[in-house]
Amino acid sequence: IFPIQISQLPLESLLHLTLFGILNQSSGSSPDSNKQRKGPEALGKVSLPLFDFKRFLTCGTKLLYLWTSSHTNPVPGTVPKKGYVMERIVLQVDFPSPTFDIIYTTPQVDRSIIQQHNLETLENDIKGKLLDILHRDSSLGLSKEDKAFLWEKRYYCLKHPNCLPKVLASAPNWKWVNLAKTYSLLRQWPPLHPLTALELLDSKSADQEVRSLAVTWIEAISDDELTDLLPQFVQALKYEIYLNSSLVRFLLSRALGNIQIAHNLYWLLKDALHDAQFGARYEHVLGALLSVGGKGLREELLKQAKLVQLLGGVAEKVRQASGSARQVVLQRSMERVQSFFLRNKCRLPLNPSLVAKELNIKSCSFFSSNAVPLKVTMVNADPMGEEINVMFKVGEDLRQDMLALQMIKIMDKIWLKEGLDLRMVIFKCLSTGRDRGMVELVPASDTLRKIQVEYGVTGSFKDKPLAEWLRKYNPSEEEYEKASENFIYSCAGCCVATYVLGICDRHNDNIMLRSTGHMFHIDFGKFLGHAQMFGSFKRDRAPFVLTSDMAYVINGGEKPTIRFQLFVDLCCQAYNLIRKQTNLFLNLLSLMIPSGLPELTSIQDLKYVRDALQPQTTDAEATIFFTRLIESSLGSIATKFNFFIHNLAQLRFSGLPSNDEPILSFSPKTYSFRQDGRIKEVSVFTYHKKYNPDKHYIYVVRILREGQLEPSFVFRTFDEFQELHNKLSIIFPLWKLPGFPNRMVLGRTHIKDVAAKRKIELNSYLQSLMSASTDVAECDLVCTFFHPLLRDEKAEGVARSADAGSFSPTPGQIGGAVKLSVSYRNGTLFIMVMHIKDLVTEDGADPNPYVKTYLLPDTHKTSKRKTKISRKTRNPTFNEMLVYSGYSKETLRQRELQLSVLSAESLRENFFLGGITLPLKDFNLSKETVKWYQLTAATYL
Repeated sequence: IFPIQISQLPLESLLHLTLFGILNQSSGSSPDSNKQRKGPEALGKVSLPLFDFKRFLTCGTKLLYLWTSSHTNPVPGTVPKKGYVMERIVLQVDFPSPTFDIIYTTPQVDRSIIQQHNLETLENDIKGKLLDILHRDSSLGLSKEDKAFLWEKRYYCLKHPNCLPKVLASAPNWKWVNLAKTYSLLRQWPPLHPLTALELLDSKSADQEVRSLAVTWIEAISDDELTDLLPQFVQALKYEIYLNSSLVRFLLSRALGNIQIAHNLYWLLKDALHDAQFGARYEHVLGALLSVGGKGLREELLKQAKLVQLLGGVAEKVRQASGSARQVVLQRSMERVQSFFLRNKCRLPLNPSLVAKELNIKSCSFFSSNAVPLKVTMVNADPMGEEINVMFKVGEDLRQDMLALQMIKIMDKIWLKEGLDLRMVIFKCLSTGRDRGMVELVPASDTLRKIQVEYGVTGSFKDKPLAEWLRKYNPSEEEYEKASENFIYSCAGCCVATYVLGICDRHNDNIMLRSTGHMFHIDFGKFLGHAQMFGSFKRDRAPFVLTSDMAYVINGGEKPTIRFQLFVDLCCQAYNLIRKQTNLFLNLLSLMIPSGLPELTSIQDLKYVRDALQPQTTDAEATIFFTRLIESSLGSIATKFNFFIHNLAQLRFSGLPSNDEPILSFSPKTYSFRQDGRIKEVSVFTYHKKYNPDKHYIYVVRILREGQLEPSFVFRTFDEFQELHNKLSIIFPLWKLPGFPNRMVLGRTHIKDVAAKRKIELNSYLQSLMSASTDVAECDLVCTFFHPLLRDEKAEGVARSADAGSFSPTPGQIGGAVKLSVSYRNGTLFIMVMHIKDLVTEDGADPNPYVKTYLLPDTHKTSKRKTKISRKTRNPTFNEMLVYSGYSKETLRQRELQLSVLSAESLRENFFLGGITLPLKDFNLSKETVKWYQLTAATYL
């Protein structure tokens, strides 16, 4: 008996029934008798609307079905995995059967025009409070007092249409007697943007009128946007009371008009069939889609389902097989999949625009990770199309990966819409059923671990591996510059996206790099800040992954350059653009709460994203905040140590790489003397000083081959000679190889005297090596070392030799430039010192720059402000705010901003590097000014 009057029941009232069970402790045969169970356990759930679709109150006997695994399933209320026994339980519920029908009647809406209240008529403090609530990013943080205040002032909000979700979330109740006024307000509310109206489909909005109106507004959404947001729409179906709803009709209608929507909707519904509570509802919607879609669509989708079923069977067999037998099991099992292709061409579930006609069985393989996923290679039915490569996984839930990739794709579209192309790699991922799915493989890419371990297990502590790997695949200067630029932009996008989403468990096996320089992340098993723990310590200690080898590529060397300033600006710009869409991301994630993802179970899990986006701060404050995150991440040794531990965990001694992998890190292929011809003579001819990216010496090797009249030349560094020697030692551990020159030298390494000495030592090493046994001297490793690369053909002669330390500026000469942001609001002048570039010093050494400012005239020097000190750089990034409070615009127009750049010295006085004086009357203080200003350098005698 519920003490509620029927007349007070909302139309959307549901009766929720949960069946509980108590373990019979006397039963000794129970498989769980050794486990302690302190109380009742939920066995299953079921829901029933109290009013049917025709609005009649439910009466009479109803049979309700729920599924339970009877204590064998570790997660109550979910469909058990393979091996568990399912039991169907029927609940008989008897509702009263009155002698007359009870029907819900819709409240009569007052159709008179509501008088719009003008915000300007409110007192300043009331107006300020209301605007503060309206400008908040979402309704999640509203207190009870805020909601009561907003509901009271709801008629002042009509000119702020996007606040409707907040207003409705503030309604004190949804009793029948109050609905007429609410519906009247809705009738006169200006239309919402489709992405804003999406919030009205979540659990807070059960009212049918509200949801129908939201769908009406959402109908303006484009097909592309709808395709991107389909996972949220599918989850929103759980909040519909009836199948015949505006949302269901909307989705089916749009699916009929767009094959991409129909295809994606099919796979999302099919994956949702495993939902224990709502699986039956999804089954009905899926049936409706297949029914209205027609025979052609139905047959195509069923073919895809059959292919997925076959691949799932193969993956299960390979996973269960022992390590040595896996390849045999794979090849034999793939024959059955091949027989499927003999009868059918099939569109790819990941991307229906791709049609596969057969398998390339020889190229199919499996990965060595715990889940043993398959690498499936298919022949494209389009003769001009490339081969299709996908990964198929069983035993892992890919829905969280789908959600993370969806969020990153939406971020990328936001950036592109604002003219910011961060060159993100967006690959597809599809969950095709419980703990199984398909992932697109990105071509020409390697994990950072694979790149770093080319330099040994401690490769993650070295700065050059990524840069040298990129140079191997981009040998010309133009190609390398393009790859470096791709790296800078994509790395910025990855830093922002992984931070905002709280992507954790980051190690060098789930960060990848394309040969074109594009960086991207894979495997999103931990997100929203749910980091893995080592005892009481988080495994992910840095805000995001930004290591010194990444900074080496960004800077073009070891020292900070203006390229790093570009990287910082890209990060901060991207971050601020996403911050403006805080409400969108919170809404999208909120709609996914009922999906059953282990790390997104309640509104509390969204707190990380809201905190990460800093929605209440200004763009300038957010820029400063993210700059500090960059500094923190780059300064974190924990990330590199994490990479190193992962290298150890993944270490498998396998000698040399397999035939399809490069044998030397700087050569993209392996060569033999059968191809290139035997060598008659070889010597280190000379050496050149190079500045690409840092100062170093490169040795010119003269090679004369049999049958050639003219010698050829290749250019090799000392490190590349050492790599040759180290790998020869691995291949020929029992041979006595010639001694290699000592790498360690006293004093500076990259000077002419050291290069001259090494030239003699390396020449002696080569003569001894080529006089050794033919097994050593003519092996493929040696041949590959001497094979000319594209960089050898395009190598410059003598590198630039100008010594920067010999340059002295003359009086009044330009001494670099400073980038400032100048703005004024609420009686305060804000000077953000952003970057400085191209500083000049008398002795050519790198300074320790900092910035000092005054507002002149200032006889008592009370207006002095200073930034922190940046160490050993000519191109510092500060992004620090210097604030002058209590100045009116009129006062500031009579002042000048004096800015000086100095170098902080510990053993002598700080010295002046450059400066500028800016009259503030030249600035429009009504808006922000961001600009580079030339500095006047010091005068050196």
